[in-house]
Amino acid sequence: MPEIKDYYKILGVGEKATADEIKKAYRKLAREYHPDRNPDKPGAEEKFKEVQEAYDTLSDSAKRKQYDAMRRNPFAGNGGFTGQGGRYYRAPDGSGIRFETSGDFGDIFGGGGGFSDIFSQFFGGGAGAESPFQSTRRGAPARDIETVLRLSFDQALQGGKTEVSLPDGETIRINVPRGVNSGFKIKIKGRGKAGAGGRRGDLYVTFEVEPSPNFRREGNDLYVSVQINAFEAMLGTTRSITNAYGRTIKLTIPKGTQPGEKFRLKGQGVETEKATGDLYVEVGVTIPRNLTPQQEEAIRKVAKGAGLIQ
Repeated sequence: MPEIKDYYKILGVGEKATADEIKKAYRKLAREYHPDRNPDKPGAEEKFKEVQEAYDTLSDSAKRKQYDAMRRNPFAGNGGFTGQGGRYYRAPDGSGIRFETSGDFGDIFGGGGGFSDIFSQFFGGGAGAESPFQSTRRGAPARDIETVLRLSFDQALQGGKTEVSLPDGETIRINVPRGVNSGFKIKIKGRGKAGAGGRRGDLYVTFEVEPSPNFRREGNDLYVSVQINAFEAMLGTTRSITNAYGRTIKLTIPKGTQPGEKFRLKGQGVETEKATGDLYVEVGVTIPRNLTPQQEEAIRKVAKGAGLIQ
């Protein structure tokens, strides 16, 4: 009996994995093996295709049910299993196994052999042995495909047109939503894998945004840090803050500001088509380490005069 590919093992999940667990595993592996991110890594493209094939089956509840039944008993019942290469089931009269195929069974069983090789393993004989059952060729169905698009922090803020490479090597232009965040997914109808009759499935693009060296993002809000010295914290000061879009805002830091205190600049965060976040300025206080004896004495006198020290 030829070995059936273990799609659960390929995705690294258990047989009782939930749909969310399967999707999470797929996204992780898709990013890891995507050809665009591994141009010089041997086998990355084939591994990506294998991961895509496993996800296509396990993410579809009907296909998954057929696949699980097939793994338990390849020839039980008349329902059979529909895989990437076709469908096979017990003949209605109980006389044997009937096959309907659109291509190579190697995709289902994990081997490289064609139609005649499968029959030779089931019924004996060499390649080209005549099948005892009729083979009916059918067109492959259209399929949805998924890909991951990596963006810089600035690209995500601005949005606009960019190119994305599909698993089959095709490159298309898509519109990146303004202010898009990591994990956001868009659907592009009719740009998936073509099936019989030329109809195509859909393309799902998941965005992955690189972190900014200056800002921390939480939803549509941004956080930035600014340093002041101990005297500025005690007496108050001002700072010019530049937001993620290059706009400068004057911030008044009041006297008595404590280390770690935050100040909100409303409407200065991430801008999307539907909303705009805020910018939070986190204040750090720098304490001087190397005072001269004269500076230390002067500070001591002021502190004693204010009753801050004895």
